[in-house]
Amino acid sequence: MAKGYYVKFDVPEDLINPIYEALRISSSSGKVKKGTNEVTKAIERNTAKIVIVAEDVDPPEVVAHLPILCDEQSIPFAFVPSQQEMGKSLGLETKSAATAIMDSGDAKHIVEQIIESLAAIRGASK
Repeated sequence: MAKGYYVKFDVPEDLINPIYEALRISSSSGKVKKGTNEVTKAIERNTAKIVIVAEDVDPPEVVAHLPILCDEQSIPFAFVPSQQEMGKSLGLETKSAATAIMDSGDAKHIVEQIIESLAAIRGASK
């Protein structure tokens, strides 16, 4: 795969709720970084376990670099439909364009299952 390019893939509907749930639990029992700038730093420092990007960010260029950085650092990433829903999952009053789970806390088993599922999906789409 060429550097600076990633394959956009659809996250199956049955993974969306577990991702929101993992964000909810991780934000209260583990450690997460919220927002494009913080997530970018977490990826560059290779401290993110998984990165979640909202699909409804406008303009999309705001988060377009995140999947590319994730691929370069071999960090799994997923897309969710709503930045409003992601913000709510994180306990925020506002929306969030991107989140990095640094420490999944009590959501460890959910995050591991999500990462396994994403690996299978990405493997099939390459």
